[in-house]
Amino acid sequence: METIDVIALTLGVAWASGINLYAAILVLGLMGAGGYTELPESLKVLQDPLVLGAAGGMYFIEFFADKIPGVDTGWDAIHTFIRIPAGAMLAVGAAQGLEINQAAELAAALLGGSLAATSHLTKASTRLVINTTPEPVTNWTASVVEDLAVIGGLWTALNYPLAFVAFIIIFVLLAIWLLPKLWRAIKNIVRTLRSWFGKETETTVVEESQTNIIENLIDAKAKKIGDE
Repeated sequence: METIDVIALTLGVAWASGINLYAAILVLGLMGAGGYTELPESLKVLQDPLVLGAAGGMYFIEFFADKIPGVDTGWDAIHTFIRIPAGAMLAVGAAQGLEINQAAELAAALLGGSLAATSHLTKASTRLVINTTPEPVTNWTASVVEDLAVIGGLWTALNYPLAFVAFIIIFVLLAIWLLPKLWRAIKNIVRTLRSWFGKETETTVVEESQTNIIENLIDAKAKKIGDE
């Protein structure tokens, strides 16, 4: 593989892993096993039927979990600890196509982990904001678009590496601009929920106090009547 091909693949596997790790493994493994591309020696393990079967089973589960509002957010939270380190490992495996030294491997791991974290946080934050809408169609649409983006992105990385590198640069710049806005939106959502629960608690306390006052008045009146 040429240097630009390896760079594009390194960036591609990291970026795709942050969005849908299992789809990324499936795409690379199937393309390698089918002879559509030549994977670096360290990534040929993805072509193994056992790896493809495991990735396919997990992708089947994620396909449905990722389309249920609320469940997708929990799934993303759990996969924070899976997608990012997996993205770093796959990036190192892709970079070894250049027969790099240990320092370059560490740099690839840092770059891959950071890119996987960026794509993962962008996806998870966007889906959390989308989940505030009452209808599920937006959620389903976002999930399908993400799956297609992983497939299309990896295909582009393998066939048009320069175009994909340019895409990654634009994606990172967009994420830097978008993530603070998403976090502010999430904070507003949390603040709104807290205010709702706060008002509910306050109302409950007031109602209980009013009930106690009425009961005390009734007891006092009954006692006065009994004394008379």
